[in-house]
Amino acid sequence: MFDSRLRPLIDPPLNSVGRVLARLGLTADQVTLLGFGLGLLALPALWQQNYALALVFIATNRLADGLDGAVARATKPSDRGGFLDICLDFLFYAAIPLGFALADPGQNALAAAVLLAAFIGTGSSFLAFAVMAEKHGIETQAQGKKAFYYLEGLTEGAETIACFVLMCVFPDWFPAVALIFAAMCAVTIVTRVVRGWQSFAE
Repeated sequence: MFDSRLRPLIDPPLNSVGRVLARLGLTADQVTLLGFGLGLLALPALWQQNYALALVFIATNRLADGLDGAVARATKPSDRGGFLDICLDFLFYAAIPLGFALADPGQNALAAAVLLAAFIGTGSSFLAFAVMAEKHGIETQAQGKKAFYYLEGLTEGAETIACFVLMCVFPDWFPAVALIFAAMCAVTIVTRVVRGWQSFAE
């Protein structure tokens, strides 16, 4: 919901750092892989209930997710890089509810399962629209220049990050936060399905 509004604020500093990293010889794919590896360390940190450390790894992953695109723009964006980025993003997103479920199965497992199901819905509707948008030649740069169509929704990157931060700062609230965010994801799924149904009508 807020991603398109935040882009004009965060893109200039990210692009500046991205140009520096490119001059140092780092590629966008390397930044993507490094960020994913660090982000995945949030899973064992959550499992051990070290929520502060998990938050550091989550923040590092999200920073790298912004920087890989900046490095790509400073060099040469590629379809392979866009594919790798979105695949690893979704895997990272799934790891966070799993980590909370492992931390306290009795309290968190059901809410984590509901949130993971919601993530499947938002991810599949997002990617399905992107595939059809490419087929129909529909483009947008509302979220910045991307490898494929980014369909907006109530729950986007900024909202997901805020949700993860809230979970780490107040881990006892995880079930409530997860279920509320899953409900917000459900709204996103419905609006995306309706948008797709209308956009791709014969």
